[in-house]
Amino acid sequence: MTDMVETSARILRLLSLLQTPREWTGPELAQRLDVTTRTVRNDIERLRRLGYPVHATRGSAGGYRLEAGTALPPLLLDDEEAVAVAVGLRTATVGSVAGIEESALRALAKLERVLPARLRRRLNALQTYTVAVRPARPHPTVPPDLLTTLAAACRDHERLRFDYRAHDASASRRDVEPYRLVNWGRRWYLIAWDTERAGWRTFRVDRMEPKIPAGPRFAPRPLPDDDVAAYVSRGIAEAPWRHRTTVTVHAPAEAVAERLPASAGQVEPVDAETCLVRTGADSAGTLAVWLGALGTDFSVSPERDPELAAALGALADRCRRAVSGTRS
Repeated sequence: MTDMVETSARILRLLSLLQTPREWTGPELAQRLDVTTRTVRNDIERLRRLGYPVHATRGSAGGYRLEAGTALPPLLLDDEEAVAVAVGLRTATVGSVAGIEESALRALAKLERVLPARLRRRLNALQTYTVAVRPARPHPTVPPDLLTTLAAACRDHERLRFDYRAHDASASRRDVEPYRLVNWGRRWYLIAWDTERAGWRTFRVDRMEPKIPAGPRFAPRPLPDDDVAAYVSRGIAEAPWRHRTTVTVHAPAEAVAERLPASAGQVEPVDAETCLVRTGADSAGTLAVWLGALGTDFSVSPERDPELAAALGALADRCRRAVSGTRS
């Protein structure tokens, strides 16, 4: 019985090593497991019989690696991995991808049935004492096959044709070079080069209706920003801005950037103690309140932005009246 337990534990350790993205030689595995290379070969065969596709290459530079197979073998997870998978499956039941709720619940039920009691207790506590806030309005969802189609087009550098419905309900036909999918909250976005408009565009995936088949392949071009997530969040935030401005903030750019999300605007250093913030809002009044909450001194040119200067003056007067208790 002791030998069987030791063998099972060793095979688990072997599988854990093979799951790392590299190729292992027989002697390396033998040294890690403190066994002979013959034992390693026998354990490799046991894994293959269980359904794990372990590939071996011969020669001095050869070794073993785990490849994807045609069927799903038994998954072996440690405690933290099992909890992470369970939490992810539960989150997927209320996520932004349509049609996977039932599949996620089935997979979660299977996982919970085989979890040790100590892990079931942790997950039950999480389920019992966690409350999800449902959105006030139905959130947009996308089918999983649409996401995989777009991701494959990005991977294979294939042009996409699709009908698109903009935020103002206007419809258009687009022909683009797709590059990245970005998930922001409950929404999915596609970054693509619009061939007709000769520029980068960000598209809401739930407003797309792709046309099949995909178009010809294209030669990839440099992305518009190294941080595509920040690029998308800036573009989304700026889209509804009716009032845009540039403000001089009397604080280091690094300190201001830490306080502002990427969606709030762009921060550009001027010197060690000053920076420019290019930002905006739906109105000058809203922007005045937001700048007042920034927590540092800033300057606005009345000549360049008289509307914002007036809004700041009105806000300052209102605050003074609030403190003095007077009303005019």
